[in-house]
Amino acid sequence: MKILLVGASGVLGRAVAAVLADMQSSDFDVGLQDKLLGQVRLALRGQHVLRDHGSITLTSGIVAEEPIRLGANATPVNAAVEGFVRAAAVELPRRLRINAISPTLLTESLPDYEPFFPGFEPVPAARVAQAYVRSVEGVQTGRVYRVWQ
Repeated sequence: MKILLVGASGVLGRAVAAVLADMQSSDFDVGLQDKLLGQVRLALRGQHVLRDHGSITLTSGIVAEEPIRLGANATPVNAAVEGFVRAAAVELPRRLRINAISPTLLTESLPDYEPFFPGFEPVPAARVAQAYVRSVEGVQTGRVYRVWQ
């Protein structure tokens, strides 16, 4: 069985959740094209339209470091988002900044996603929102703000 996971409101990207033995390489195209390259494209375009000292914030997730069952697609995609942020930070012009937010399961998402994250401690969306504020208004670049430690 393959399940399409979609982030909050569909904005964080999609990935196929399936048993690895049942997956084909085309299943990885969903996460790579949508969640990874969707955000990379945003950063590539954003660097040309942001004012000096502007900020780009992408979203990964806890599965970049804490894999879950059926997550062979989501884990490498989230890890790649984080790798892109670290690499892009050293090359962005005009003192532009780029960071990523890596939340765990949101309390508000428990009804839909709790079965995928057994034993994970959820956090409220308001706590994750503070990480976005820190990324956008702070001074750091190339950081991954983990909202799960």
